[in-house]
Amino acid sequence: MSSIFKRTKILASVGPPIDSYEMIEKMAKAGVNGYRLNFSHAKYEDADRQIDWIRQASKNVDKPVAILQDLQGPKIRLGNLQHKIDVKKGDEITLEYGIEHDGALLLPTQYNLAEKVKIGEPIYIFDGKVRTTVIDIPRDTAVVVRVENDGVLMSRKGINLPDTDFGGDILTPKDMRDIEYGATKDIDYVALSFVQSAEDISNLRQILVSHGSDAQIIAKIETKAAIKDDVLEAIVKTSDGVMVARGDLAVEAGAEIVPIIQRKIIALCRKYGKLSIVATQMMASMVAAPEPTRAEVSDVATAVILGADTVMLSDETANGQYPIESVAAMKKVILYTQEHIAVAPLTDILKGKRTARDAISASAVSLAEQIRASAIIAETRSGATAANIAAHRPNLPIISVTSEPRSAQQLALSYANKSFIRPDGEVAGFDLAIELKSQGFFGEESPVTVVIVSGRQPGLIGGTDTIRVRVLE
Repeated sequence: MSSIFKRTKILASVGPPIDSYEMIEKMAKAGVNGYRLNFSHAKYEDADRQIDWIRQASKNVDKPVAILQDLQGPKIRLGNLQHKIDVKKGDEITLEYGIEHDGALLLPTQYNLAEKVKIGEPIYIFDGKVRTTVIDIPRDTAVVVRVENDGVLMSRKGINLPDTDFGGDILTPKDMRDIEYGATKDIDYVALSFVQSAEDISNLRQILVSHGSDAQIIAKIETKAAIKDDVLEAIVKTSDGVMVARGDLAVEAGAEIVPIIQRKIIALCRKYGKLSIVATQMMASMVAAPEPTRAEVSDVATAVILGADTVMLSDETANGQYPIESVAAMKKVILYTQEHIAVAPLTDILKGKRTARDAISASAVSLAEQIRASAIIAETRSGATAANIAAHRPNLPIISVTSEPRSAQQLALSYANKSFIRPDGEVAGFDLAIELKSQGFFGEESPVTVVIVSGRQPGLIGGTDTIRVRVLE
């Protein structure tokens, strides 16, 4: 069983190469567990169609699949330039909101920097290729910066503000419209860009609740402010999951810190039972090549060893020539890695934990591994019990049985989880185990031993209090 069961999940970004029902279904068959809809680019009519396709494919391949709505956030870019601009160290350029390019060093921006930045703060343009420092704010729509290195500027290139405090103001009017749209759709997760504090998560949660959305929140860690120790821990605790958004994080804080922050985030997510997603350039060369580089294979394997719940494909599936091959390559690395090396231990995983559910989850994993059970079966309404068990990174499948389709879809991205939607009942887990054994889910094993985690009142959230061992002859 374990040799074909992928414990680390795959999230794929939707874009033109997979914008058809046939491709969405093929990707799900190839190993995709969730799809990311990028609202920096998505039009509502496209998203409508894609959500329908994903749900149809999920039914056809008979597995729950997660849908993640990735909000654009305060994307700060240059406006349209008349031509490329060569800049030299020492040049002074003016960045102004709402103007046309003058052909020289007065450059338009799509965001009013003057409202946020202070004199002395750095501004990085074009993925950090041109570094500048604010030297003046002459009017309320313009900032003057001094260029720190020679470089080239082009239309619509991104701008990063590593030391600028947005003061909790990271949801743009576009994001608010997108949240309202998503609340009316079958969305499982909302990813919040440029998170700077736990308060940003709390604000979004209130907005989602006010729109009647039951989507969970993924905090994208891509700012310098978010990676301070106490801030990072608070963000993990407040969110439902965290994405290590390595692209902007590298520009804002330095590429060399990214591997360390990645380790820290995965460990914190495991500690608090939250979802961890590693994103950006995991198989980047496969945008244009049918095989990954050795370094990319190593990168995916490292995420698996660290215990990431999910690894993500961005341009590889959104813009690449080899989307199916990218998924297949990623799956191959995950399966080989999990078969040959255990997930790195996390000694302080229970530090700071208090609930009975945490203790029961830890005990269930320990028991299942000692008696060499074939699977742990979690009866869960909200998905929290299954996520708690996953936090202990068992080296066997977690089979979740829930009456809530939303919970099953959200668990599609949770480590080692395979979800089934069934009515609540006192023997829901045992009945499912019998059904799976008859379908050959456990292979040739006989008898099959399973550990069932449940509550005395089926369907009651937070009522998990029982561990049972069942042997199926």
